[in-house]
Amino acid sequence: MRKSLTELGLTKSEIKAYLALIEYGAMTAAEISNRASVPYSKVYDVSGNLEKKGWIEADQSRPSKFFPKSPSTALDTLRMRLDSERQTLEDQVLQDLMPLYLKGGVKERPEIWIVRGEFNIISKVKETMSSCKEELMIALPAALNSVTYLLTPSLSGLSEKHVRVKVLADSGMRDEDANAIRKWAVVRVRAQMFGGGVISDGREVVMLLGAGGGGDSPAAIWSDHVGLASFAKHYFEYIWNDSKAQ
Repeated sequence: MRKSLTELGLTKSEIKAYLALIEYGAMTAAEISNRASVPYSKVYDVSGNLEKKGWIEADQSRPSKFFPKSPSTALDTLRMRLDSERQTLEDQVLQDLMPLYLKGGVKERPEIWIVRGEFNIISKVKETMSSCKEELMIALPAALNSVTYLLTPSLSGLSEKHVRVKVLADSGMRDEDANAIRKWAVVRVRAQMFGGGVISDGREVVMLLGAGGGGDSPAAIWSDHVGLASFAKHYFEYIWNDSKAQ
């Protein structure tokens, strides 16, 4: 838990102060210093930072008392702040780099890319889904059950564009995941799924390769090669017709 709080941006002193407030309730700065073993010379900086970060709040009494916010409220505040900061950074990057990219002209790219790493693969899948205009086919093997929830926001967006979506899932998928997907797609299941991927409009495909040996990260193939995308679509339709409605 302490490691997670550190990853979320809290210092050791801030963690100790917040946990003391959680355990003992509202306290003055002096009481926090005593309970959390935070030097009194640092306690006002620590409590001020916690307040700015949205983990605690202070009343107007003299001396002020500090109250812990619930972890869920604090995390919601953190999420909104990080989203806002990330959006500002993204806008700045796009503002500065897009003109340079466009000025350089369209560059030739390979018809097949190897994508490595879970988050890079998920990002490429979402990118492929977002470009879909008419029909999306998704094959979800059991290995992807744990990340299914990451796809539902993209499926919602496709529904608004009236894209036809078919999802072929492993029969071991959890009911709650299947129900979430069924809101936006036609779902069928198979007892055995040996591969997975996404096919967009029969012209763009992401095929999952899984992890290599020796603890390698998972990998996938992305391609807009006409022959490969067409093969993937026809294979999907073959196993789709041999699957059960969910």
